[in-house]
Amino acid sequence: KMGEGRGSVITMLLLCMFVFHPKMIHAETYIVGDGQGWTFGVQNWPSGKTFKAGDILVFNYIPLIHNVVKVNEFGYNSCVALGGSDLHVSGADGITLTKGANYFICGVPGHCNRGQKIAVNAN
Repeated sequence: KMGEGRGSVITMLLLCMFVFHPKMIHAETYIVGDGQGWTFGVQNWPSGKTFKAGDILVFNYIPLIHNVVKVNEFGYNSCVALGGSDLHVSGADGITLTKGANYFICGVPGHCNRGQKIAVNAN
């Protein structure tokens, strides 16, 4: 008899998680650059898309040839990744967007200047 109530408690806890954390249900996953992946000339990829805080960007690329660095606006505009920047090197990096401006560049010298960078605003 004691175990009978346990299932309904777990069900209620799960239900509460979804009610109080709607981002978990509605988060979208986007492949940066679509079929091309994270490569040169990708900077216009976010155009026309609407992003929300909690959405996930997946950066697909060949490790050792490219990487992904989350930078600030200065880093984006100057193509410079300062010390302490958030570096990703797996080749299939999933990065969750934060509210506001999110900036990403390739930290390999010359790649950001060739358009391997994106700026994404998340509502």
